[in-house]
Amino acid sequence: MLPAVAIVGRPNVGKSTLFNRIIGERKSITDDLSGITRDRIYGKASWLNRQFRLIDTGGIEISDAPFLTEIKAQAEIAIEESDVIILAVDGRSGLLPNDKDVMNLLYRSNKPIIVAVNKLESQKYRDNIYDFYELGASSVVMISSAHGLGIGNLLDEVIAYLPEETKDKYESDVRKISIIGRPNVGKSSLTNAILGTERVIVSSLSGTTTDSIDTEFTRDSLHYVVIDTAGMKKRGKIYENVDRYANLRAMQAIERSDVCLIMIDAETGIQAQDKHIAGFAQENHKAMILVVNKWDTLKKDDHTMKEWEKKIRSEFRFLSYVPIVYLSAKTKARMKTLFPMIERVYENYNRRVSTSALNEVIQEAMILNPPKEHRQKIVRVYYATQVKTKCPTIVLFVNDINCMHFSYYRYLENRLRERFDFLGTAINLVLRNRE
Repeated sequence: MLPAVAIVGRPNVGKSTLFNRIIGERKSITDDLSGITRDRIYGKASWLNRQFRLIDTGGIEISDAPFLTEIKAQAEIAIEESDVIILAVDGRSGLLPNDKDVMNLLYRSNKPIIVAVNKLESQKYRDNIYDFYELGASSVVMISSAHGLGIGNLLDEVIAYLPEETKDKYESDVRKISIIGRPNVGKSSLTNAILGTERVIVSSLSGTTTDSIDTEFTRDSLHYVVIDTAGMKKRGKIYENVDRYANLRAMQAIERSDVCLIMIDAETGIQAQDKHIAGFAQENHKAMILVVNKWDTLKKDDHTMKEWEKKIRSEFRFLSYVPIVYLSAKTKARMKTLFPMIERVYENYNRRVSTSALNEVIQEAMILNPPKEHRQKIVRVYYATQVKTKCPTIVLFVNDINCMHFSYYRYLENRLRERFDFLGTAINLVLRNRE
């Protein structure tokens, strides 16, 4: 799992601007296809070949809460979730009592704390930086997130304190399954149904699972590990209104898994957070199954399943390739449909296609539907080759990576899906200029 860095600070010091500056706007062509609204509370960043997760605690908002309550929520999340903490402060204002309050909350973490003194693009404020050494942080760095000044120096400090990326403790043939979804959709009940035991405490109150739980088991001589996460640690009232914190837990489970079971509650229907969480899995290029739980609670007729599928396909347009399973984790109704689908999407996630077969499909597709001019050029695909599995990643060598319209990218992906069984798994098409 990637190490994590959290940005903390009082309001209006530029946390979100700093977050966006570090993450950058490196939107890949696939991002334009997803059709989802991204929750900007987290992102992946890299510096000098070191990757890490970045958490914007400024995205945690507690309405009608006093300053100290909100900052406590930020500090709690930073302490729990991160390996390195960036304390963002306003260099123009100088050191304020509220900055000291934040630092006092962070001291107990025993984690490296880097003070990023922001808004120092003007020379006349730069002497203010010396006041912040009083905080006793691991490092103090002068920056301007709005102008991009000092960001490299800040990231140098960050990676100096980063621990090594956690290696996967499971063998490569172990199928890692994460059960994700918003609180109270039945994640723990599904875990119990899979394992056949009440190993995970189940309650009707959301947030009662206290942490991610890994459980290994064997089925039909195949080895699995199921990762169950509630998405929210119940650590007192501070988190009760912080719904978006759930997404951090879901993201960690997604990163570690091969197959994501994205749970939807048939009783309450599809919610915005369902799409956010599904979007995390898609952006991480995981194998996926949409699991409609509590199917037993619905009054059904011959059209119910078709109506639900139509609704899901409309709401999750960016997951048109993902299969849907309808079941009841509580009564175990239709559970027998789940594992064959898990095994199929896992195989597809590991699928490798020969170079000759790939190029045959790509060339046929381009003959049937030649690309149109985009940015004053017509793209030419010289050849394609698969470079990895989990998920299948295919490099297309082209004349200019900037002249393929996203609709043509989607067209080529669809042609590959028509020819090969990629049900349930993303395909990562990477454009590369031919040398």
